[in-house]
Amino acid sequence: MRQRPERQRTCGNLPSELSRFVGRGAELTEVGRLLEASRLVTVTGVGGVGKSRLALAAAREAAEAAQERHRDGVWLAELSCVRDTALLELTLAESLGLTDHTTRPPRTVLAEHLAERRLLLVLDGFEQLVDETAELVRELLRRSPGLQVLAAGRRPLDLEGEQVFPLAPPAPEEALELLAERAAAADPGFAVTAANRAALVELCTRLDGIPLALELAAGRLRALSPEGVLTRLEDRFALLTGGARGALPRHRALRTAIGWSHELCTAQERLLWARLSVFAGHFDLDAVEYVCAGADLPVESVLDVLGELLAQSLLAREETAAGGPPDGVRGRVRYRMLETVRAYGAGWLESLGDAARLRRRHRDWYVGLVTWCELDWFSPRQQEVAALVEAELANLRLALECCLGDPDEAHLGQYLAGTLWFYWAGCGRLTEGRYWLDRTLEPGPAESEHAGSRLKALWVLGYVAALQGDAVASMSALYECRDGAARTGNPVAAAYAVHRLGCLALVSDDMTRAGELLGTALERYRDAGELNSNVLMCQVELAMTLAFQGDLAGALSLCREVRDICEERGERWTKAYALYVLAYAALDAGGTAEARRLLTECVSINHTFRDLIGLVLAVELLALVTAVEGRPAEAAVLQGAAEPMWDGVGLQLFGSGYFNAPRLMCRERAGELLGAERYEACAQHGRSLSPQEAVERALRPPAPPESAPAAPESLPRPRAGEAAGTAGGPKNRKPVGSPKGEPTG
Repeated sequence: MRQRPERQRTCGNLPSELSRFVGRGAELTEVGRLLEASRLVTVTGVGGVGKSRLALAAAREAAEAAQERHRDGVWLAELSCVRDTALLELTLAESLGLTDHTTRPPRTVLAEHLAERRLLLVLDGFEQLVDETAELVRELLRRSPGLQVLAAGRRPLDLEGEQVFPLAPPAPEEALELLAERAAAADPGFAVTAANRAALVELCTRLDGIPLALELAAGRLRALSPEGVLTRLEDRFALLTGGARGALPRHRALRTAIGWSHELCTAQERLLWARLSVFAGHFDLDAVEYVCAGADLPVESVLDVLGELLAQSLLAREETAAGGPPDGVRGRVRYRMLETVRAYGAGWLESLGDAARLRRRHRDWYVGLVTWCELDWFSPRQQEVAALVEAELANLRLALECCLGDPDEAHLGQYLAGTLWFYWAGCGRLTEGRYWLDRTLEPGPAESEHAGSRLKALWVLGYVAALQGDAVASMSALYECRDGAARTGNPVAAAYAVHRLGCLALVSDDMTRAGELLGTALERYRDAGELNSNVLMCQVELAMTLAFQGDLAGALSLCREVRDICEERGERWTKAYALYVLAYAALDAGGTAEARRLLTECVSINHTFRDLIGLVLAVELLALVTAVEGRPAEAAVLQGAAEPMWDGVGLQLFGSGYFNAPRLMCRERAGELLGAERYEACAQHGRSLSPQEAVERALRPPAPPESAPAAPESLPRPRAGEAAGTAGGPKNRKPVGSPKGEPTG
């Protein structure tokens, strides 16, 4: 087990407060006290009572007050949109910022990540998977002594050692303060006066002080006086307090508040509220207009109706921060509906008998969105596409589940999972991609009219499995794709199958076979008129086979063309891999400054897209550049930093003698200059760095050399027995843009 040194700064993903947290001082103090005494604290209470807000406020205070106890940060996992047990662990890993390309179960990845860390994990909205969440929390707490969990839900997890804090509605004065503040936010002219105070206090009492109910009522104070709101609410209490026998009064009060808001909505507002319930998490106006509009709700009226729901606090509006992944899509306004409000709308939609149709429309929108995103991936908007898919992940999962729910629509699930290849492979989502691809391919081969969707899912599965190091699954999927493509006359699918078989041969050190397959795939792509990021990646992989066998001129020719096409098209993801090969060739020729320039750009791009494979390869080669520059200590730190990254990729450097040669050379050179003890100390420091810290370290301007820079020296080639394949290079080296038969030397 690696030792991790003390780290001073905390990190995490807690969202910023969108509105002031009102009152709850005593509750905050008590939750803080429980956190000091227990590793598991659960805040419970009725929906809308403010559990999430209290848990987040307590987490922020804990982050400030107990930095040493939570030196690895305070992290929020929102689970309210998770309905599939298999996605629970994936969602938790994503919330912790974990990227793992291996075939290991996500639970194993989580446990290993948390085993040596000291952090506070906030779990919110686990009610729909309470048993599964409890089992997972039990195991993680058992295996991770530095882990502390703060949960918020309607019921406890019922685990040994759990401290439960039942959250009651706020005190009357705090309830009035909350109502007044939210009313003033909706109407700046609102104020509590001697004339309206009694009615406001009575309103708070009638709503049992439940914050969500108060916020809904505050939205009505724009149009009604406090006395008017109270009068209308009193009428509805008589009608709506029936409920289930034995139900708590505050449950009835919340239902009353939501039901009252529903009654006060216009017919179109109620209809949009119900239809919006088919979304998961956040959504944007374009999606709402497509999914929810119809003859009874014209598309031109959707924005106005949406605005009314916002004004009544039935929706929340959020504008993403500027920037690309992982921050969000620049300037995109998104909306979300509180789970309690969404559930009420979903029940209404079911009663209308329109739920199945709306779920299909929702699915169709996201199938279309992903189709557009795949095309736009090969463009200057690539980073925006990555951020958009990231933001829409909860809805994409819902769309995939919809496809899987009907055997007649399995082909749509295969198409959707396959079309997301750029997200699975390019944005660090291999594990989730493998999950959906396996599930959508469970049905047997489709009829010929839908064979193309299955073939696409098969080559993508082969690609993902190869990157995970699962050669058996990769070959099985790719051979099935190849044979199916031949049987149905699909030359594009055949080209992808051959390409990915070549990729598999490359990481298996069979350079001769890799070169032949990749060259054949390029020919087939060209014949089919295919040009995209995959095609360019095939050319880069062919260049790798040449570079590893000493044909640097051929590799340079291929990758320079790829770089030029990428710059012309605005493509960055594949460009990063071309830069890696160009840096390899530059270093082999003694151009350390050029190699560093290329690799720092490569590191930056791969980090932006969360492509862990490209990132760790670039850091490994940059470590050798650093050693050659005469800075062996820093080279050892970078080599150490790469090791935990490989834990998320799988077998270090794919178990490849060719990919491993620069690492061995770096370790030998740095070790000779530092000595074994100092080298290991520097490498250990590198292992302790977080991925973000490792990237920051790699992108630092180089410091003055500690020793004389090394004389130019060719990179070592694996000796016989260290790697498969023979020298001489593969056939069919023509780049994508060259006419057939034109030499490229």
